Amino acid sequence: MEEQMLLLDKRTQAMVESYIPSGDMLEGLVCFFSVFADGTRLRILSALSITEMCVTDLARVLHIHQTTVSHQLRLLKNLGMVRASRCGKVIFYSLRGDAVNEVLLKGVEFLGY
Repeated sequence: MEEQMLLLDKRTQAMVESYIPSGDMLEGLVCFFSVFADGTRLRILSALSITEMCVTDLARVLHIHQTTVSHQLRLLKNLGMVRASRCGKVIFYSLRGDAVNEVLLKGVEFLGY
């Protein structure tokens, strides 16, 4: 088998190879970005970027079943994207930090909306 020559110089090749994620980092990025591939999760994250909300309010605002909202919030919480705080019997959910909202905004910006 004939070996093909790279057009990249060795330094650039090494830089590219070191930049490409692998292992746990790759798995983490795949998991992080897979969250944005679901319309329901995107809508929940968008709503939570405005204000913290409980399951009932999210279900009403988004016009989806409470069980669906609860399921998605559990997943988002397990991934560390949202946090929950209890006020009496009601649990309020909010974004854990600004990074998720920044990704959403960058997506909107990329699409030109």
